[in-house]
Amino acid sequence: MHNTRRKLALGCALAAAMILPALAQSQSGDVWYAWAPKPDKLPPYGKNKPVTRLPAVLAKRKGQARWSEQVILTKRYDTKWIQAAPGDKSPTTYWGDDRIVWVVWGGQIRFTIEGQQPFVATKGFLVEVPQRTRYSMETIGSEPSLRFEVTHAGILPLYTGGQPKPADPAGTHYLKISTPTRPEGYDEINRPYRDFLKEAAAAGSQGIRDHYVVADEANMVNIIRGQGVPTPPSSNRGHFHIGDDEFWFILEGKCDYLIEGAGLLTADAGDVVFAPPGRFHRASWANGQMDTRLAFNVSPDLLHNYGADAGGKQ
Repeated sequence: MHNTRRKLALGCALAAAMILPALAQSQSGDVWYAWAPKPDKLPPYGKNKPVTRLPAVLAKRKGQARWSEQVILTKRYDTKWIQAAPGDKSPTTYWGDDRIVWVVWGGQIRFTIEGQQPFVATKGFLVEVPQRTRYSMETIGSEPSLRFEVTHAGILPLYTGGQPKPADPAGTHYLKISTPTRPEGYDEINRPYRDFLKEAAAAGSQGIRDHYVVADEANMVNIIRGQGVPTPPSSNRGHFHIGDDEFWFILEGKCDYLIEGAGLLTADAGDVVFAPPGRFHRASWANGQMDTRLAFNVSPDLLHNYGADAGGKQ
């Protein structure tokens, strides 16, 4: 028995001796080193673009009272620019298993959200509705409204049963159902809206500490604001994500991006920048003014993979 215990103890000590050097090589201070999977071929953009310029979208739709323009469509995200004419009102809608997020960028939209006081959103409002929460929108005033809309791809909305049956999308039909589920509701982080331009004016030349717009197990929308800096050198590649794309709405000023395979670009307020998974990308505040980007990705804990020579930072 004693010999067996001694052998077990010796075996554990030898195993620990083998593991500890490996751990020492994989960690340095607060930085961990690992072998991360990086695709041999850069994932394609497809019909998506590195940057979608708002002036180009508006020029394309000039003279149209109401329109919808696809911006990003991936296995995860479906984003659109949408203009509505004065007086346009949506049916009462909700999403069964996910949130919907908007950046209001023009005109006035009255939001009526279940459990909340109706409010009017103008340029710079960041609005979100959680799953199973009913809402409707109406463009008020004399000007069209313009909004950037973010949903998850492949998911269609539901409409409350007291309304007429909606038109059937291609390959799908609407069927009246019953369900015991309740609205998800809001919390201290995920709130009905943020008036970004008002918050930015109050913050002056400072960042915005209360930076989460949405944060849950499947979504992250994050305000990133700061004073412009000189464009970093190309040796600073930033990071990449494994299997997940990311995009940004420029809320204020300008932002510089370096995206692997797409090069260096500068995006202005109203532009949308997109990086597919597996591509190194770097975002920085462009020099000369206060700049803000609104980041969209799948989780507040999304893993950032930096180069081994970067020390786990940009």
